[in-house]
Formats: sequence, C-alpha cells, structure tokens
Amino acid sequence: MQRLNASDTGFSEAFDALVNGRREADADVSRDVVQTIRDVRAYGDATLVEMTQRFDGFDLNSAGWQIDAAQCKAAYEGLDADLRDALTLAARRIEAYHQAQLPENRDYRDSDNVRLGARWSAVDAAGVYVPGGRAAYPSSVLMNIIPAKVAGVARIVMVTPTPGGETNQTVMAAAHLAGVDEIWRVGGAQAIAALAYGTEHIRPVDVITGPGNAWVAEAKRQLYGVVGIDMVAGPSEIVVVADAQNDPDWIAADLLSQAEHDPTSQSILFTDNADFADQVSAAVDVQLTALSTGVVARASWTDFGAIIVVDDLEGAMPLVNRLAAEHLELAVDDDRAERLFDLVRHAGSVFLGRMTPEAIGDYVAGPNHVLPTGRRARFASGLSVLDFMKRTSFIALDRNAINVIGPAAATLADAEGLPAHAASVRKRL
Repeated sequence: MQRLNASDTGFSEAFDALVNGRREADADVSRDVVQTIRDVRAYGDATLVEMTQRFDGFDLNSAGWQIDAAQCKAAYEGLDADLRDALTLAARRIEAYHQAQLPENRDYRDSDNVRLGARWSAVDAAGVYVPGGRAAYPSSVLMNIIPAKVAGVARIVMVTPTPGGETNQTVMAAAHLAGVDEIWRVGGAQAIAALAYGTEHIRPVDVITGPGNAWVAEAKRQLYGVVGIDMVAGPSEIVVVADAQNDPDWIAADLLSQAEHDPTSQSILFTDNADFADQVSAAVDVQLTALSTGVVARASWTDFGAIIVVDDLEGAMPLVNRLAAEHLELAVDDDRAERLFDLVRHAGSVFLGRMTPEAIGDYVAGPNHVLPTGRRARFASGLSVLDFMKRTSFIALDRNAINVIGPAAATLADAEGLPAHAASVRKRL
C-alpha cells in the first residue's frame, strides 16, 4: 500500500503517478478480440460452440443453448426467504429510481410559428452480459435489465457463461425477477460479437451493457458503432474522504469492499489525521486475515491501494476530482459532507455522510451501480434509462414559417457551395 503526505517533497510527482497509473489489461487482448469477432462473423454458431467447449467445458449442441424461463422461476422460488426478500426489495428500489429518469417528449411552436420538438423511444433490443466465475453477481442482473425494462425495450437478451454447465441460481432468480426475455449460455468476447452481429441462434441487438473481463470490455470497445454500449469499464475503484471522528474499522471495511472485487481494483483514503491513517491501515491488515476474499483483496490493497494524508479535507478535493473515481465516499458529518459535495466535479457516484457505505449503492439504494471507471467520470455517467433510449427530433413548417426562416437557410446553403440545398428551400418560397 502506498502512503503519501501532501506536505512531503515530491508529493506532486507521486500523486501524478497514482492518477496516471494503468490497471487495465491490454497486451494481446486487443489482438485476440479482433480475431474472435472475425470468427463469429465468419462462422457464427460454430465459433460459439468451439469457444464455449474450450473455455467453459460445455457442449452447447448436446446440453442446450438456452436457460428457459421455467428454470429461472424455479430458481427464484427456491431461494431462501431472506435472500428472495432482499432481491425483491432491491428490484423495487432500482425500478422506482429509474422510473424517475424517464425523459419527457417536447412539442411546441416558437415565435416564428415553427413546430419543433423531440420524441423519445426505446431501442428494439438490448443485450446484457452477465459474468460467470468470480464475478457472478445477481445485483448486476437487476441493475442492467431493470433500466431496459423501464425504458420500454421489447426484447432483452442475457448472455452468461456456464462453466462446466453450472449456473448460479441467485443470478437466475434475479433474471426472473427483472424480466429477461432470453438467456444464452455463452460468454466472453464471442458472446459480445454474437449480440452485435447475430448468429444462426442469436438475433442481434441494438445496445449491449454489463460488466465483464478485459476481453469482454475490449469487445464492447471494438464493436461500439455496430451497437451502442454502456461504457468500457475497467477495474473497480473507491476513494474515501474521512476525518478522525470515524471508526477506523468502518473505513477499513469500506476500502476492502472494492479491493475484494479484483486484484487490480483500487482503494484510496484521504484523511487529515496521520494517526487515523495509521489506525485504518492497521484495521485493514486485521480484516484481511478474516476475509474469504482476502487473497484477492490483499493483492489489490498491496499493489494499488493508497492512504494520503492532507492538511485539510476541503483542500484535498481538487486531488479527489483529478482521480474522478467510480465511487466516492464523504465520511464526515452530514453538514460538512454537503460542503465537500459542492466541491465534487468528477465522480461516478457519491456517498454522503458516515452512515452511507458504498456497498449500499451496490445493492439496494436505487441508483445504478454500473459506473465509469479509470477516470472516465470526467466525461461519462452511470448506466441509466437513457442508455436504452434515443431521441428523435422533428420539425414542421407552414407556408408562413418557411417564408420567415427559409431565405436565411438558402443563403447559408449558397455560402457552403451546396446549390441543391438552396434550391430545395427556394422552390418553396
């Protein structure tokens, strides 16, 4: 874990290195994904069968391509009551939050009596990637599918690898609760390519969302433009801004809540008290020994974690903004949290006050937990209903309106050397 002090000589250089450090895999990933996409386009289902057998040890043709609705319903009904109630609570709160995001159509006439407006509509089909293996998260199923449902997407397709033919029953239960239409047992970059271009079995979609490994993220990046995507997501990250009035055990747990995701996740603490920094560091070491995810969390904390001691928390906010973190906790008294929040320019999601751990946002708060990573919060937002919708503008003129604004349009067309544009207006004047 890196320990920095803003008062030390060389801090600026060390912090620059922290901001600009890369934690995302590349190397041969891009090349591999290019070939996978080519193979899916050329050979369709045959590529999916071969790669699923190779990576998941699962024969699609003999064991079945899909997971049907009855299996998902049975998984939901078979859940422990507490877990089923928790999933249901999460789904209800996520749906309510995203319902409030639905945009309004516009239709009006301006001072020249030109009718103007915009109409929102959902895409026809959306694909949702759900990882298998270490990152099999039912919460991500809800966070990706429910906004699409709220947007009005008619066909929602889920793809997920099932290594050895095994399915995660809680993930299947979440798919039932969210209302997915199709589930295909394929994963990796090949699943993204299948959603984008279609194969003999899988019809193409218009938008692809959902987390995945470096190959999945790279496939989404390469296929953007063929389909819409939510974002190119990298390893998870959290920045915690905390004063010494916090319980160090709480802050340590908050830092580890992201470190346990992946060895390349990043957790950073800003505090204005060196003694508190020592207490949190010690608490992290203690908690790591008890975590079932301790091996992963320790690698993340050791290689990418940081504790930064600053003179005052308000003065640290420009540094926080430079990091533009996926998650930002302001663990201070509520009134001070509001003042610090006013200074936040770049963050995926912000958690205000001592009683608001980031993990609440991962599950039941309501806002989406699919958030920009790798400093992309400087220009990107979390997943929303709008990612599954598009806006179509419209214009309507009568004879009086075109006589008012048409001559200016024709003049501009002349200036741009486009005589057919000018003629299409002037013939109506």
